[in-house]
Amino acid sequence: MEKAFEITDEIMEKINRYAVEPLSAKDVYCFSVTLCDNDIDRDGERFSVDALGELAKLFLGKTGIFDHDPKGEKQTARIFDTCVKQDGEKLTKDGQPYVSLCAKAYMVRTSGNADLIKEISGGIKKEVSVSCAVKKRICSICGADRNVSSCSHIAGRRYGEKLCFTVLQQPADAYEWSFVAVPAQVNAGVTKHYDAHREESRQVSKLKGELSAASAKLAAAYDVIRGEVLKLSYFCEPFYTAKQVAEMTEGMDLHRLIELKNSLEKHVRDNAQRLDAEEQSFITQPPQADENEEYTI
Repeated sequence: MEKAFEITDEIMEKINRYAVEPLSAKDVYCFSVTLCDNDIDRDGERFSVDALGELAKLFLGKTGIFDHDPKGEKQTARIFDTCVKQDGEKLTKDGQPYVSLCAKAYMVRTSGNADLIKEISGGIKKEVSVSCAVKKRICSICGADRNVSSCSHIAGRRYGEKLCFTVLQQPADAYEWSFVAVPAQVNAGVTKHYDAHREESRQVSKLKGELSAASAKLAAAYDVIRGEVLKLSYFCEPFYTAKQVAEMTEGMDLHRLIELKNSLEKHVRDNAQRLDAEEQSFITQPPQADENEEYTI
C-alpha cells in the first residue's frame, strides 16, 4: 500500500467513468496499491511480465473486498487506473528485473467507512491479494503446463543451477482484489485464487495431499535414476564426468530420464563381453618395464 495522492481533475474524470452520478474530489478517498509482481512468492509461483500487462487491463474497474468474500456488503473500493512499473535497481529471486502491477483505487467517503479510511492511511489495512484466472502455469525447469499435465519437479527445489518455480501466464480473467492479513507475495502481498467462486472441499484437500506425496516420491525416483545414469555413464566411450551427466540430464522429465537409462543399459549389455575382456586384460597383464627407469637399492 502506498500513500494517498492529490486528487486532480484528470483523476476525477477516470473515477467518474465508474460512478452512476458524478462525484467530486471531496466525495472520495484515493490510494495507491501494488497488486502483484513478477517475483517468486511463498507458493513458488510468479507472474510473467506479459501477464502483468494483461492483468493491468483486466483489473480496471474491479472492486476491492475483504478476504475474497464475494458478498455485496464487503465491497469497499474500486480500481480506476493501473500501470506496470519496472524497478531498475531491484531484482527478483531468479535474477530478473523487478516488475510490479500498481493500481489506484477510490472509496466514496461515508459515515460508515471513516474508520477504514483511517486504518488505510495509518498503514493498518495494507496487505492485499488478487483473485484471477490464468490459462497457463509453466514449470521453470521442463516447461510443462501444470494446468494440462503434471511433472516431477517441485517448486522451491534446485535442479542443477536452476530453481524450480511456476510461471503464471496468459490471464483469462480478473475477479477482484482483497485486503488480507497474510499475503503470499512478499512485495505485493498477493494471494492468488484461480477460481473465486469455488471453495475447496475436504475431498479436494485430500487429493492435494496425495498429489504432494506422489510428487515427493517421483522426485526421489528421479534422483535414484539420475544416479544410475551416472554409474552407467562410466562404461561409455568417451567417459562422461559427473558434471557432464548433470548438464545432460538437467531439465529432463522422468520419462526421458528413464529412456536414457534404458539406452545406457542396452549399451552395457551389447558391449559386456568386450568390457569384461578389457577388465581381465588390465588385471592379468604384467606391468611394462621402462628401459630408462632407474632403480635405487
